[in-house]
Amino acid sequence: MPLFELTHDSFRPISEASFTEMQIRERADLQRLLRTQIDVLDESLYVLAEEFGDWEDSSRRIDLLAVDSDANLVVIELKRTHDGGHMELQAIRYASMVSAMTFERAVDVHGKFLAQIGEPEDEAESRLLEFLGWDAPNEDSFGSDVRIVLVSENFGKELTTAVLWLRDRDIDIRCIRLRPYRDGTTTMVDVQQIIPLPEAQDYTVRLREKEQEERVVRRRRRPPDNREFCEDYWTGVLKLLLPAGIVETEQEPMKKQDMRFKVGWPDFHLKAFFSRAKPIGGVWLDCRGADGIAHYEALLEHRDEIEATFGEALTWTVQSDRNQGSLSLRFASFDSNDRTDWERQHRLIADRLIALYRAVQPFIESLAASGTGR
Repeated sequence: MPLFELTHDSFRPISEASFTEMQIRERADLQRLLRTQIDVLDESLYVLAEEFGDWEDSSRRIDLLAVDSDANLVVIELKRTHDGGHMELQAIRYASMVSAMTFERAVDVHGKFLAQIGEPEDEAESRLLEFLGWDAPNEDSFGSDVRIVLVSENFGKELTTAVLWLRDRDIDIRCIRLRPYRDGTTTMVDVQQIIPLPEAQDYTVRLREKEQEERVVRRRRRPPDNREFCEDYWTGVLKLLLPAGIVETEQEPMKKQDMRFKVGWPDFHLKAFFSRAKPIGGVWLDCRGADGIAHYEALLEHRDEIEATFGEALTWTVQSDRNQGSLSLRFASFDSNDRTDWERQHRLIADRLIALYRAVQPFIESLAASGTGR
């Protein structure tokens, strides 16, 4: 359907055009403009990164990674096609891959983006805090959910059916249509959110507000002193770890939600974490130091042996910019705020830390013997 210019005498039609016919490209044109004018899509968004793809075993990249005013991560995928292709499948995969991003990591990623577009890299944290309206970083509140925004010239029936099905299952996924029009040498774009329709969005908002109120009630039940809470939590884990003889005896419990366990490996950090904002926890091994990547790659060569000894698959991740890699396992259904479940959680963390230590120990000792793993 055309747009119309209202003149004194008539409605003058302005013909619908096509990005493809006008040779307007996804990345070089649409993405380039939206990365600094994201309010065209939604005024509550702030772009963290462009072409983000810092993960192991995948060359895929998120067109635009943003954060909204509620501190949720937002995956934005762009297409200039008439049907959107299979962008919803891509976006779901990306959303799962960034779901564990911390505020600290977001600042690092945003700094690189600012440098890319010619802005001061060292302002990444202050700009992000200013957008969120925070005085200081708050890991508990950052990234509690991941939203998806699909942007295309149009959307096919298969895609819209999938999106509606996902929304029925509480996945916050939206479709925004960018429809181009040509009037002589002037190009205009009609920007419309078509899923959910603005008229139906109030109902969805009310449901989510109710869920947020329930989350607030749960948070109010937490002990007021988070540092004391964390210290109590890690004390329980240490009681189970110390008899195994892998942790140094002077180890003290940490007063934060992640903890490094001293096991006598200077360049390898055995760690565990839990979250009070999300029902997750996990264990991991960091390969650090001047030879962090080399150490990681040396362990990676023995991946099958390590995972066989450990008893399950691990997630292997490398961060080239920090010269380090990690082996990790995440736990789901892991509500640290439920003290009645602490015994099970502490045993799970201790068991997996011991198993991870024993799985990598022979290879780390081999590195130490060769002089490459101090």
